[in-house]
Amino acid sequence: MQLDEKFQKLIEIMETLRSEKGCPWDRVQTHDTLKRYLLEETYELIEAIEKKDINGIKEELGDLLLQIVFHSQIAREEGNFDINDVIDTISKKMIGRHPHVFGNAEFKTSEEVLNQWDERKKEEGKLCSSILEGIPPTLTALLRAYKIQSRVARVGFDWENTDGVIDKIKEELNEVEEAIKSGRKNETEEEIGDLLFSIVNLARFFKIDPETALRKTNRKFEERFKKLEELAREKGKNLKEMNLSEMDNLWEDIKNKEL
Repeated sequence: MQLDEKFQKLIEIMETLRSEKGCPWDRVQTHDTLKRYLLEETYELIEAIEKKDINGIKEELGDLLLQIVFHSQIAREEGNFDINDVIDTISKKMIGRHPHVFGNAEFKTSEEVLNQWDERKKEEGKLCSSILEGIPPTLTALLRAYKIQSRVARVGFDWENTDGVIDKIKEELNEVEEAIKSGRKNETEEEIGDLLFSIVNLARFFKIDPETALRKTNRKFEERFKKLEELAREKGKNLKEMNLSEMDNLWEDIKNKEL
């Protein structure tokens, strides 16, 4: 079966699911009700990528593609657009934003490409009022901070080097300590936010996605803590009955075994 036939079959499957003779659950879904599933599928794909699970990546890409077809089918039923319009729109956008590939422009570096990307967006009627226009408010806070910092850096509002960023982190940490001593919760929250924002800036300087970095740390902590629970059980102990010093000793043993 050719690619276009396979794609058409998927579209027809979704049409059937949404029909009167289809699935009761699929029939009642809307753009709004599907939002959380779209987000879940995206994160499951990210997890498969980070685990380098090729079969998992293939499966999750399929799940994500289904979401796109699902939303397109709903839009077609409402008389707004269909999957062909979606494909046409992204095709035109990619050609328009890559004049160095499909036109006569010449860009040698990825930085040059990014700079002209904003110019193309302006031609499309975007970024008219602010360079920060169009950053989705629904992004995770870490990723949104990264996007904001990257945007303003393109117009020169940035630190000259990592030394300035590290100094800023130290400054913000001192302000967190002062806020904690003052006992004012709102001020403490604000200063912790400033500290996190500065740490994201440091990640950006090293081209590290802070969201990915934190997910990896979360996963590492979870794996270590599960080993901690297992070791405690082997010793016939319950974590609630152990003091912090005992748990710290087990924690260090686990870390040492990883070296």
